[in-house]
Amino acid sequence: MRKIVAGLLASIALFATPAEARDRWTEAQAKAWYDRQPWLVGANYAPASAINQLEMWQAETWNPAEIEREFALAEGIGMNTMRVFLHDQLWAQDAEGFKRRIDEFLTIAARHKIKPLFVLFDSVWDPNPQLGPQHPPIPGVHNSGWVQGPGMAGLRDKSRYPGYKAYVQGVIRAYAKDDRVLGWDLWNEPDNGADQYKGQEGKEPLVRALLAQVFEWARDADPTQPITSGVWIGEDWTPGGKSSPMEKLQLTQSDVISFHDYNWPETFERRIRQLLPYNRPILCTEYMARGNGSTFDGSLPIGKRYNVAMMNWGFVDGKTQTRLPWDSWQKPYVMAEPTIWFHEVFRADGTPYRQAEVDLIRRLTAAPKGVVPPTPVSAATTRKRGS
Repeated sequence: MRKIVAGLLASIALFATPAEARDRWTEAQAKAWYDRQPWLVGANYAPASAINQLEMWQAETWNPAEIEREFALAEGIGMNTMRVFLHDQLWAQDAEGFKRRIDEFLTIAARHKIKPLFVLFDSVWDPNPQLGPQHPPIPGVHNSGWVQGPGMAGLRDKSRYPGYKAYVQGVIRAYAKDDRVLGWDLWNEPDNGADQYKGQEGKEPLVRALLAQVFEWARDADPTQPITSGVWIGEDWTPGGKSSPMEKLQLTQSDVISFHDYNWPETFERRIRQLLPYNRPILCTEYMARGNGSTFDGSLPIGKRYNVAMMNWGFVDGKTQTRLPWDSWQKPYVMAEPTIWFHEVFRADGTPYRQAEVDLIRRLTAAPKGVVPPTPVSAATTRKRGS
């Protein structure tokens, strides 16, 4: 009898369909989550001593004391979130050690009232990521050591895909109910070609097919936090507009809408207005490139007025060298610094690059949601007016 029962149970297990992934959040669920958040302001974060996400997280270069110092700077100007990149190879190398470091990171972040948005995969810069010691920064070149995940070899090798599923679900399930985590950004700029690197032919269809699976894997992990992937390159993101197949996948599968914009304030506001008809919270997960017309004083008040979460690129100047502009890939700034810094909020010594910028961030984050306080009139201007 026991053998018969055991055989029946085995048959049921063999043919039973797996539990379905949770549905995409409804508009009401997304709104309820966002209503519980403060106005979200932060940066894309890597410690100054890390050239990329591998150097940030590997045990040999893990530096919690530095993160503590830099998050104290963030808390001091009112920032309450950080967008932080993970990597699948870190999970494959040592999942338990990686989780311990993530947990320590979350403990530090919570101490400074910061909730990170974790990025799982990335299609930007070097398509050949390698664990171990990372090369030093290339002199004068913007983000010269950042790596993609999983990289081109990993995209083309379908035998590795079960490992990516284990990574996605392992990380998310470990923190699916953890209130210290803001959310999950599944793939950064998935259709970015990173033209500086060769050998990426056929990349977009591979990424798009894998991203569709990643959305399913992430929902199957049933996080209490939202999942998203941000659009960044097209001209028309409106519902029913001329979005690319990749953008349609991102916009229709994300619980909350996220986007990047490094343009002048007029374009930035137009982008927001294109996304408003989705009736979901909007997160700007990359902006602020001073030399390109995207600035704190231009974009941040617009984000505040529309209650759009705002995460600029770069925080403390360091090995990523993203104070240097994009054109440094063609003409490295080895003889002289750029006229103005492209990204970053703080210098390496912890002083602000521009005091007026951190004053603006502090003033806007201190005001209630949706309220843009007036710019203070300087004492010199007051005296000039005869007040």
